[in-house]
Amino acid sequence: MAEYEGVMIFGEVREGKLAAVTTELLGCGRNLADALGQELYCLLVGNDMTSLAGEAIAYGADRVYVVDTPPMKDYDTDLYLSVSEKVARQVMPRIVLFGQTAIGRDLGPCLAFRLGTAISTDCVELAIEPGSKLLLQTKPVYGDNARATFTCESYPQMATVRARVMSSPERDGSREGQIINVEASLDPPAVRTKVIKRVVEESTGIKLEDANVVVCGGRGIGSAEGFKKLEKLAEILKGAVGASRPPCDNGWVPNNLLVGLTGKIIAPDLYIAVALSGSSQHMTGCSGARNIVAINKDPEANIFKGATLGVVGDWEELLPVLTNKIEELMAGRKRDR
Repeated sequence: MAEYEGVMIFGEVREGKLAAVTTELLGCGRNLADALGQELYCLLVGNDMTSLAGEAIAYGADRVYVVDTPPMKDYDTDLYLSVSEKVARQVMPRIVLFGQTAIGRDLGPCLAFRLGTAISTDCVELAIEPGSKLLLQTKPVYGDNARATFTCESYPQMATVRARVMSSPERDGSREGQIINVEASLDPPAVRTKVIKRVVEESTGIKLEDANVVVCGGRGIGSAEGFKKLEKLAEILKGAVGASRPPCDNGWVPNNLLVGLTGKIIAPDLYIAVALSGSSQHMTGCSGARNIVAINKDPEANIFKGATLGVVGDWEELLPVLTNKIEELMAGRKRDR
């Protein structure tokens, strides 16, 4: 399989900039490419992408393939799959990586099928096996209660990577690389869908998936009023509020705050879990957090198994004390400055 060489990542863009998951993939891809002694490629598909190619090089790419055309402005599975397959067959990368995002979860498996290979989704660790040089793909299994490592002997080896589990490299504006423009060669009859309208989700403050601190509430919060107390703590910590499934189903908070297997999978530096049991579905969404602090009156609650620090007690008594103390410490830090 000597004809397959290099590592290629699919780059995503958010609000005119490389998405955080893209820079994380560039860092991960750079490490894998160095371990193989090969090059790192980045594929950018969309409209007005050319200006971002230099950014991809600054974050580690050796070559950037750009498909830049107005019809690609909005994500469309058929269009993106067509050009991704074209570039993959032209470049023949050894490894192809996507983010575990809405686009990556859709496009990655479709491309794997087209290329006649397999894909591991929601990976949290990637490495090169020294002997075989195969990609070691580690992902959570059994509701995040264990982790398994997979390899695939077909090429390209493909994976989607969970956001925030990899570190973004330092930007190096002095790096040089090659920018290659690729013709889209669109086939209008092959396009089965089109975007009729784009509705931007209204949100205030830090987005849940971007927050370094998340205060998450469960069924035990009991009401929408209870979540306002969590909002106060999140505001002090410059973080975001999340929720498990019951609060969303009961209408206490919007569904876009759902953390879990069927919601958002996040990996903040600090995750404060308040009055939630810690079901396997929920833990899938937060197990990547670097530190989990759990508050629950049930000492046998599953959340304590995955917690860095656990406090057994009534959240209505404990949370105000914690909030006031943190507020006091934050105020003291400001005075010291």
